[in-house]
Amino acid sequence: MNKFFPNDSRSLIETILVLLLLLLLMLALYDVLRVFFGVLTFALIFSVSFSGPFERLVRILGNRRVLASIIYSILLVAIVALPFTFIVSTVRHHVRESIVWLADVKKNGVPPLPKWVINLPFVGEDIDSFWQQVQDSPRDAIAHHGEQIRQLLRRMLTSGAGIVGTAVQFIVGIFISAYFLATGKKIMEPVELTTVHLLGKEDGLSLLGVITQAIKGVSIGIMGTAFIAGFLAWIGLFLAGVSYSLVLAGLVFFLVLLQLGPLLVWIPVVIWAIIEGHTGMTIFLIIYGIALLVIDAFLKPILIARSGGKIPFLVLFLGVIGGLAAWGFTGMFKGAIIMAVSHTVFTTWLGRKTSGSFG
Repeated sequence: MNKFFPNDSRSLIETILVLLLLLLLMLALYDVLRVFFGVLTFALIFSVSFSGPFERLVRILGNRRVLASIIYSILLVAIVALPFTFIVSTVRHHVRESIVWLADVKKNGVPPLPKWVINLPFVGEDIDSFWQQVQDSPRDAIAHHGEQIRQLLRRMLTSGAGIVGTAVQFIVGIFISAYFLATGKKIMEPVELTTVHLLGKEDGLSLLGVITQAIKGVSIGIMGTAFIAGFLAWIGLFLAGVSYSLVLAGLVFFLVLLQLGPLLVWIPVVIWAIIEGHTGMTIFLIIYGIALLVIDAFLKPILIARSGGKIPFLVLFLGVIGGLAAWGFTGMFKGAIIMAVSHTVFTTWLGRKTSGSFG
Protein backbone atom coordinates (compact mmCIF):
# COMPACT_ATOMS: atom_id res chain seq x y z
CA MET A 1 0.00 0.00 0.00
CA ASN A 2 2.85 2.35 0.89
CA LYS A 3 4.47 1.90 -2.53
CA PHE A 4 1.32 3.34 -4.15
CA PHE A 5 0.90 6.12 -1.53
CA PRO A 6 4.30 7.15 -0.11
CA ASN A 7 4.38 9.05 3.16
CA ASP A 8 4.98 12.38 1.39
CA SER A 9 1.92 11.84 -0.84
CA ARG A 10 -0.27 10.89 2.09
CA SER A 11 0.85 13.97 4.00
CA LEU A 12 -0.01 16.11 0.98
CA ILE A 13 -3.46 14.51 0.66
CA GLU A 14 -4.14 14.97 4.38
CA THR A 15 -3.06 18.61 4.15
CA ILE A 16 -5.37 19.21 1.17
CA LEU A 17 -8.29 17.57 2.99
CA VAL A 18 -7.67 19.70 6.09
CA LEU A 19 -7.54 22.86 3.95
CA LEU A 20 -10.79 21.88 2.21
CA LEU A 21 -12.48 21.29 5.56
CA LEU A 22 -11.23 24.66 6.81
CA LEU A 23 -12.53 26.31 3.63
CA LEU A 24 -15.96 24.72 4.10
CA LEU A 25 -15.96 25.80 7.73
CA MET A 26 -15.10 29.38 6.74
CA LEU A 27 -17.89 29.42 4.13
CA ALA A 28 -20.39 28.12 6.70
CA LEU A 29 -19.18 30.72 9.21
CA TYR A 30 -19.64 33.43 6.57
CA ASP A 31 -23.25 32.33 5.94
CA VAL A 32 -23.97 32.40 9.68
CA LEU A 33 -22.43 35.82 10.29
CA ARG A 34 -23.54 37.47 7.03
CA VAL A 35 -26.75 38.70 8.70
CA PHE A 36 -24.70 40.63 11.26
CA PHE A 37 -22.35 42.39 8.81
CA GLY A 38 -24.47 45.56 8.80
CA VAL A 39 -24.62 45.66 12.61
CA LEU A 40 -20.88 45.03 12.94
CA THR A 41 -20.18 47.72 10.33
CA PHE A 42 -22.05 50.33 12.39
CA ALA A 43 -20.33 49.05 15.55
CA LEU A 44 -16.94 49.58 13.89
CA ILE A 45 -17.91 53.07 12.73
CA PHE A 46 -18.95 54.18 16.21
CA SER A 47 -16.21 52.44 18.18
CA VAL A 48 -13.46 53.88 15.97
CA SER A 49 -14.99 57.34 15.55
CA PHE A 50 -15.82 57.88 19.24
CA SER A 51 -12.85 56.10 20.82
CA GLY A 52 -11.15 59.42 21.68
CA PRO A 53 -14.18 61.08 23.34
CA PHE A 54 -15.00 57.79 25.09
CA GLU A 55 -11.54 57.54 26.65
CA ARG A 56 -11.83 61.15 27.87
CA LEU A 57 -15.21 60.30 29.41
CA VAL A 58 -13.63 57.26 31.11
CA ARG A 59 -10.95 59.47 32.68
CA ILE A 60 -13.58 61.96 33.87
CA LEU A 61 -15.55 59.12 35.51
CA GLY A 62 -12.48 57.73 37.26
CA ASN A 63 -11.75 54.81 34.85
CA ARG A 64 -15.26 53.36 35.21
CA ARG A 65 -15.56 52.00 31.67
CA VAL A 66 -18.93 50.28 32.16
CA LEU A 67 -20.58 53.48 33.40
CA ALA A 68 -18.98 55.39 30.51
CA SER A 69 -20.33 52.85 27.99
CA ILE A 70 -23.85 53.20 29.45
CA ILE A 71 -23.75 57.02 29.17
CA TYR A 72 -22.30 56.72 25.66
CA SER A 73 -25.11 54.37 24.57
CA ILE A 74 -27.87 56.56 26.03
CA LEU A 75 -26.53 59.71 24.34
CA LEU A 76 -26.18 58.11 20.89
CA VAL A 77 -29.54 56.33 21.04
CA ALA A 78 -31.17 59.64 22.06
CA ILE A 79 -29.62 61.32 19.01
CA VAL A 80 -31.07 58.55 16.82
CA ALA A 81 -34.45 58.47 18.56
CA LEU A 82 -35.08 62.22 18.21
CA PRO A 83 -35.39 62.24 14.38
CA PHE A 84 -37.43 59.03 14.42
CA THR A 85 -39.83 60.43 16.97
CA PHE A 86 -40.34 63.43 14.69
CA ILE A 87 -40.91 61.13 11.68
CA VAL A 88 -43.50 59.02 13.52
CA SER A 89 -45.40 62.08 14.79
CA THR A 90 -45.32 63.65 11.30
CA VAL A 91 -46.58 60.45 9.66
CA ARG A 92 -49.40 60.18 12.21
CA HIS A 93 -50.38 63.80 11.51
CA HIS A 94 -50.45 63.22 7.74
CA VAL A 95 -52.38 59.96 8.13
CA ARG A 96 -55.10 61.87 10.02
CA GLU A 97 -55.14 64.54 7.30
CA SER A 98 -55.42 61.83 4.63
CA ILE A 99 -58.40 60.24 6.40
CA VAL A 100 -60.18 63.61 6.55
CA TRP A 101 -59.32 64.28 2.87
CA LEU A 102 -60.68 60.86 1.77
CA ALA A 103 -63.92 61.46 3.68
CA ASP A 104 -64.27 64.84 1.96
CA VAL A 105 -63.60 63.23 -1.46
CA LYS A 106 -66.33 60.65 -0.88
CA LYS A 107 -68.77 63.42 0.01
CA ASN A 108 -67.85 66.22 -2.42
CA GLY A 109 -65.78 64.51 -5.13
CA VAL A 110 -62.12 64.97 -6.12
CA PRO A 111 -61.08 68.65 -5.72
CA PRO A 112 -59.31 70.52 -8.57
CA LEU A 113 -55.53 70.81 -8.60
CA PRO A 114 -53.84 73.99 -7.36
CA LYS A 115 -52.67 76.29 -10.15
CA TRP A 116 -49.01 76.01 -9.16
CA VAL A 117 -49.10 72.25 -9.85
CA ILE A 118 -50.64 72.78 -13.30
CA ASN A 119 -47.99 75.39 -14.10
CA LEU A 120 -45.07 73.12 -13.18
CA PRO A 121 -42.60 72.85 -16.09
CA PHE A 122 -42.42 69.54 -18.04
CA VAL A 123 -44.81 67.57 -15.78
CA GLY A 124 -47.63 70.03 -15.03
CA GLU A 125 -49.73 69.18 -18.12
CA ASP A 126 -49.43 65.41 -17.60
CA ILE A 127 -50.43 65.71 -13.94
CA ASP A 128 -53.38 67.92 -14.89
CA SER A 129 -54.54 65.45 -17.57
CA PHE A 130 -54.36 62.51 -15.14
CA TRP A 131 -56.17 64.50 -12.44
CA GLN A 132 -59.00 65.35 -14.82
CA GLN A 133 -59.38 61.63 -15.59
CA VAL A 134 -59.60 60.96 -11.86
CA GLN A 135 -62.24 63.68 -11.47
CA ASP A 136 -64.34 62.38 -14.40
CA SER A 137 -64.02 58.65 -13.71
CA PRO A 138 -61.99 57.72 -10.62
CA ARG A 139 -62.37 53.94 -10.98
CA ASP A 140 -61.33 53.87 -14.65
CA ALA A 141 -58.35 56.14 -14.01
CA ILE A 142 -57.11 54.02 -11.11
CA ALA A 143 -57.66 50.80 -13.10
CA HIS A 144 -55.76 52.27 -16.08
CA HIS A 145 -52.78 53.27 -13.93
CA GLY A 146 -53.14 50.42 -11.44
CA GLU A 147 -49.77 48.80 -12.19
CA GLN A 148 -47.85 52.07 -11.79
CA ILE A 149 -49.66 52.78 -8.51
CA ARG A 150 -48.87 49.28 -7.22
CA GLN A 151 -45.20 49.66 -8.17
CA LEU A 152 -45.05 53.04 -6.43
CA LEU A 153 -46.65 51.65 -3.26
CA ARG A 154 -44.35 48.63 -3.38
CA ARG A 155 -41.29 50.86 -3.65
CA MET A 156 -42.50 53.04 -0.80
CA LEU A 157 -43.07 50.01 1.43
CA THR A 158 -39.73 48.46 0.47
CA SER A 159 -37.87 51.72 1.08
CA GLY A 160 -39.67 52.24 4.40
CA ALA A 161 -38.91 48.69 5.54
CA GLY A 162 -35.29 49.13 4.45
CA ILE A 163 -34.91 52.35 6.43
CA VAL A 164 -36.49 50.80 9.53
CA GLY A 165 -34.28 47.71 9.21
CA THR A 166 -31.16 49.84 8.83
CA ALA A 167 -32.22 51.93 11.83
CA VAL A 168 -32.52 48.78 13.94
CA GLN A 169 -29.02 47.71 12.83
CA PHE A 170 -27.87 51.24 13.62
CA ILE A 171 -29.15 51.09 17.21
CA VAL A 172 -27.87 47.54 17.83
CA GLY A 173 -24.50 48.68 16.43
CA ILE A 174 -24.40 51.43 19.06
CA PHE A 175 -24.73 48.88 21.89
CA ILE A 176 -22.12 46.56 20.35
CA SER A 177 -19.73 49.49 19.90
CA ALA A 178 -20.28 50.34 23.59
CA TYR A 179 -19.21 46.79 24.43
CA PHE A 180 -16.11 47.12 22.20
CA LEU A 181 -15.16 50.40 23.86
CA ALA A 182 -15.83 49.09 27.38
CA THR A 183 -13.55 46.06 26.89
CA GLY A 184 -10.77 48.19 25.43
CA LYS A 185 -7.89 46.41 23.71
CA LYS A 186 -8.70 43.04 25.27
CA ILE A 187 -11.14 42.19 22.48
CA MET A 188 -8.35 42.50 19.88
CA GLU A 189 -5.85 40.25 21.67
CA PRO A 190 -6.97 36.98 19.95
CA VAL A 191 -6.78 38.66 16.53
CA GLU A 192 -3.30 40.03 17.25
CA LEU A 193 -2.02 36.67 18.50
CA THR A 194 -3.41 34.85 15.46
CA THR A 195 -1.96 37.35 12.98
CA VAL A 196 1.45 37.36 14.67
CA HIS A 197 1.45 33.55 14.74
CA LEU A 198 0.67 33.32 11.01
CA LEU A 199 2.81 36.18 9.63
CA GLY A 200 5.39 36.88 12.29
CA LYS A 201 5.50 39.77 14.74
CA GLU A 202 6.68 42.54 12.40
CA ASP A 203 4.52 41.67 9.38
CA GLY A 204 1.50 40.69 11.48
CA LEU A 205 1.43 43.91 13.51
CA SER A 206 2.10 45.95 10.37
CA LEU A 207 -0.86 44.33 8.60
CA LEU A 208 -3.15 44.93 11.60
CA GLY A 209 -2.02 48.55 11.70
CA VAL A 210 -2.90 49.01 8.02
CA ILE A 211 -6.35 47.42 8.46
CA THR A 212 -7.02 49.57 11.55
CA GLN A 213 -5.94 52.70 9.67
CA ALA A 214 -8.23 51.86 6.75
CA ILE A 215 -11.22 51.28 9.06
CA LYS A 216 -10.40 54.49 10.94
CA GLY A 217 -10.19 56.45 7.69
CA VAL A 218 -13.57 55.22 6.45
CA SER A 219 -15.22 55.68 9.85
CA ILE A 220 -13.97 59.21 10.37
CA GLY A 221 -14.84 60.07 6.78
CA ILE A 222 -18.42 58.83 7.12
CA MET A 223 -19.00 60.40 10.54
CA GLY A 224 -17.28 63.64 9.52
CA THR A 225 -19.37 63.94 6.35
CA ALA A 226 -22.57 63.25 8.30
CA PHE A 227 -21.75 65.87 10.94
CA ILE A 228 -20.80 68.50 8.34
CA ALA A 229 -23.92 67.76 6.24
CA GLY A 230 -26.14 67.97 9.32
CA PHE A 231 -24.58 71.24 10.44
CA LEU A 232 -24.82 72.82 6.97
CA ALA A 233 -28.42 71.60 6.66
CA TRP A 234 -29.28 73.27 9.97
CA ILE A 235 -27.73 76.57 8.78
CA GLY A 236 -29.68 76.46 5.50
CA LEU A 237 -32.99 75.54 7.13
CA PHE A 238 -32.51 78.16 9.85
CA LEU A 239 -31.73 80.90 7.31
CA ALA A 240 -34.77 79.87 5.25
CA GLY A 241 -36.99 80.12 8.33
CA VAL A 242 -38.13 76.49 8.25
CA SER A 243 -39.75 75.20 11.44
CA TYR A 244 -38.08 72.32 13.33
CA SER A 245 -34.77 73.12 11.59
CA LEU A 246 -32.71 71.40 14.30
CA VAL A 247 -34.77 68.20 14.16
CA LEU A 248 -34.63 68.14 10.35
CA ALA A 249 -30.87 68.70 10.48
CA GLY A 250 -30.58 65.73 12.84
CA LEU A 251 -32.54 63.66 10.35
CA VAL A 252 -30.16 64.78 7.57
CA PHE A 253 -27.22 63.66 9.73
CA PHE A 254 -28.86 60.28 10.26
CA LEU A 255 -29.70 59.76 6.56
CA VAL A 256 -26.22 60.81 5.37
CA LEU A 257 -24.74 58.40 7.90
CA LEU A 258 -26.89 55.62 6.40
CA GLN A 259 -25.70 56.64 2.89
CA LEU A 260 -29.26 57.61 1.88
CA GLY A 261 -28.34 61.26 1.32
CA PRO A 262 -30.02 64.53 2.34
CA LEU A 263 -32.61 64.56 -0.47
CA LEU A 264 -35.10 62.48 1.53
CA VAL A 265 -35.42 65.47 3.85
CA TRP A 266 -34.74 68.30 1.41
CA ILE A 267 -37.28 67.42 -1.32
CA PRO A 268 -40.30 67.35 1.07
CA VAL A 269 -39.16 70.69 2.53
CA VAL A 270 -38.93 72.21 -0.97
CA ILE A 271 -42.40 70.83 -1.84
CA TRP A 272 -43.78 72.34 1.39
CA ALA A 273 -42.25 75.72 0.48
CA ILE A 274 -43.87 75.53 -2.99
CA ILE A 275 -47.28 74.65 -1.53
CA GLU A 276 -47.06 77.53 0.92
CA GLY A 277 -46.21 79.90 -1.94
CA HIS A 278 -42.78 80.99 -0.60
CA THR A 279 -41.05 81.63 -3.93
CA GLY A 280 -37.84 83.13 -2.51
CA MET A 281 -37.51 80.39 0.09
CA THR A 282 -38.08 77.73 -2.58
CA ILE A 283 -35.33 79.07 -4.84
CA PHE A 284 -32.94 79.36 -1.89
CA LEU A 285 -33.69 75.81 -0.70
CA ILE A 286 -33.21 74.35 -4.20
CA ILE A 287 -29.82 76.04 -4.67
CA TYR A 288 -28.73 75.20 -1.13
CA GLY A 289 -29.91 71.58 -1.53
CA ILE A 290 -27.86 71.13 -4.71
CA ALA A 291 -24.79 72.49 -2.91
CA LEU A 292 -25.45 70.15 0.03
CA LEU A 293 -25.76 67.19 -2.34
CA VAL A 294 -22.46 68.05 -4.04
CA ILE A 295 -20.71 68.39 -0.67
CA ASP A 296 -22.08 65.01 0.43
CA ALA A 297 -20.87 63.36 -2.79
CA PHE A 298 -17.34 64.79 -2.85
CA LEU A 299 -16.46 65.40 0.78
CA LYS A 300 -16.81 61.81 1.96
CA PRO A 301 -14.07 60.19 -0.18
CA ILE A 302 -11.75 63.14 0.43
CA LEU A 303 -12.13 62.92 4.23
CA ILE A 304 -11.73 59.13 4.13
CA ALA A 305 -8.55 59.30 2.07
CA ARG A 306 -7.05 62.17 4.09
CA SER A 307 -7.67 60.39 7.40
CA GLY A 308 -6.04 57.21 6.12
CA GLY A 309 -2.64 58.05 7.60
CA LYS A 310 0.25 56.56 5.61
CA ILE A 311 -2.06 54.94 3.07
CA PRO A 312 -1.94 56.96 -0.20
CA PHE A 313 -4.94 59.11 -1.07
CA LEU A 314 -5.61 57.37 -4.40
CA VAL A 315 -5.52 53.88 -2.87
CA LEU A 316 -8.22 54.61 -0.29
CA PHE A 317 -10.22 56.73 -2.74
CA LEU A 318 -10.40 53.89 -5.29
CA GLY A 319 -11.17 51.36 -2.54
CA VAL A 320 -14.06 53.41 -1.11
CA ILE A 321 -15.66 54.26 -4.47
CA GLY A 322 -15.16 50.77 -5.93
CA GLY A 323 -16.37 49.04 -2.77
CA LEU A 324 -19.45 51.28 -2.57
CA ALA A 325 -20.31 50.48 -6.20
CA ALA A 326 -19.73 46.73 -5.73
CA TRP A 327 -21.22 46.00 -2.29
CA GLY A 328 -23.10 49.08 -1.12
CA PHE A 329 -22.63 50.65 2.31
CA THR A 330 -20.44 47.93 3.87
CA GLY A 331 -18.46 47.84 0.62
CA MET A 332 -16.79 51.12 1.57
CA PHE A 333 -15.08 49.31 4.44
CA LYS A 334 -14.38 46.17 2.40
CA GLY A 335 -12.96 48.12 -0.54
CA ALA A 336 -10.81 50.38 1.66
CA ILE A 337 -9.43 47.42 3.64
CA ILE A 338 -8.79 45.29 0.51
CA MET A 339 -6.99 48.13 -1.27
CA ALA A 340 -5.00 49.10 1.85
CA VAL A 341 -3.91 45.53 2.57
CA SER A 342 -3.07 44.87 -1.10
CA HIS A 343 -1.03 48.08 -1.29
CA THR A 344 0.85 47.25 1.92
CA VAL A 345 1.58 43.63 0.90
CA PHE A 346 2.75 44.73 -2.56
CA THR A 347 4.99 47.57 -1.28
CA THR A 348 6.46 45.28 1.43
CA TRP A 349 7.18 42.57 -1.12
CA LEU A 350 8.64 45.12 -3.55
CA GLY A 351 10.81 46.62 -0.80
CA ARG A 352 12.20 43.21 0.12
CA LYS A 353 12.88 42.38 -3.51
CA THR A 354 14.65 45.72 -3.98
CA SER A 355 16.74 45.35 -0.81
CA GLY A 356 17.55 41.75 -1.79
CA SER A 357 18.66 42.81 -5.26
CA PHE A 358 20.78 45.78 -4.23
CA GLY A 359 21.71 44.78 -0.66
